[in-house]
Amino acid sequence: MHVTVKLFASFRAGRFDVETADYPDGTTVSDVADRLKLPQNELGIMMINNRHVKLDRMLADGDTVALFPLLGGG
Repeated sequence: MHVTVKLFASFRAGRFDVETADYPDGTTVSDVADRLKLPQNELGIMMINNRHVKLDRMLADGDTVALFPLLGGG
């Protein structure tokens, strides 16, 4: 299935901004993070098609995944 992945902030360093790639059926947000070597404990906001999701959410063909790192500040 074709999935578009958008990375934000520090996750873009040495990677990409937007990429469309093939993923097997049953792929989760966690699987995408692992494939991109993104530490799961650094994931802040995860979205599929502009809706907040959790790591165990499965993807469907044509989905767009957005991954944001934890943000600090105050």
